Amino acid sequence: MIERDILVLGGGLVGAAIGYGLQKRGLRIAVLDEGDVAHRASRGNFGLVWVQSKGDGFPPYADWARHAADVWPDFCTELEQRVGFKIGYQKRGGFSLCFSEKDFAARANLIKRMHNQQGPKGYDCEMMERARVEKMMPAIGPDVVGASFCPHDGHVNPLLLLRALHTALGVDYFNEHRASAIRARRGGFEVDAGAAVFAAGRVVLAAGLGNLPLARMLGAELPIRPQRGQILVTERLPAFLDFPMSGVRQTVEGTVMLGSSREEVGYDNSIKTDVLKTITRNAVRAFPLLARARILRAWGALRVLAPDEHPIYQTLGDHAHAIVATCHSGVSLAGAHSETFAGYLAQGGLPAHFAPFHSRRFDVQAAA
Repeated sequence: MIERDILVLGGGLVGAAIGYGLQKRGLRIAVLDEGDVAHRASRGNFGLVWVQSKGDGFPPYADWARHAADVWPDFCTELEQRVGFKIGYQKRGGFSLCFSEKDFAARANLIKRMHNQQGPKGYDCEMMERARVEKMMPAIGPDVVGASFCPHDGHVNPLLLLRALHTALGVDYFNEHRASAIRARRGGFEVDAGAAVFAAGRVVLAAGLGNLPLARMLGAELPIRPQRGQILVTERLPAFLDFPMSGVRQTVEGTVMLGSSREEVGYDNSIKTDVLKTITRNAVRAFPLLARARILRAWGALRVLAPDEHPIYQTLGDHAHAIVATCHSGVSLAGAHSETFAGYLAQGGLPAHFAPFHSRRFDVQAAA
């Protein structure tokens, strides 16, 4: 039996970031990963570190997203120094383009609502007319009428981020060790994973969609579902885009990522040509020069969504030492999970101000 202080079930971005943060604080941990046979959003996402529009109607998430963006630069610097390679992080701000006056007005109403929602805490996002947007991004197409801009937004190479976290975890990362059974015992839990049995006083469920069967092993149900998004990537192009947006971003290597869709298709992560056509059409509308770019690859991946699409952080049912961490923003929140969330766990548990992230919020909504 392998004894640890805390077991983290899930080796994607959420679990790896939490495990890395716990490891840095001197805890004996094990991150148990199913491997690439899992429905791993961490290897299929767009790579945004995003603030704008997150937390509309749910201020705790708006605060958490902003905090995550604030700690990302130091988190990145420390991680890169630890592993000895760059992960492609840039923080220059991000845009959301509008293609009609109606779209512009709707986006302006959203930004105003979030300004009002955040109150004295502030919400650094503004609307820009076309002239200002074109000055910052000369390659935009004629249909762009304006955009929202947030200076806290950025992007990163998600594959390099995941590789860096796994590298930093070292011998505490157990690949191809899917948790097949969890048993509560006096003083903690036992977990069967691969050919080994692990034991610890606490366990963190951070396996994305894999949290559904893991929670059931401890007699609980989690209100999460998959949602497919499809993405394409082009050949390397001369630099033309210094800012990411929620549909087009140019990587530090020069390739351009295009996406993404929102499809309720269950656990199907295949690609569909009609959806890919819509994605490329919208991208060319934003930046006409992309019409000449060759597409190298396309893929589908599954987001992990709660009913309101915000994170779930909580203890699990009657198990006070089983913590759930589920979200679809593993890239954006990686710094906060490592630098702050792991710190809470190292100190003993979740603070009171995390209560709004509990899944009981959906019971209240259902009753209402």
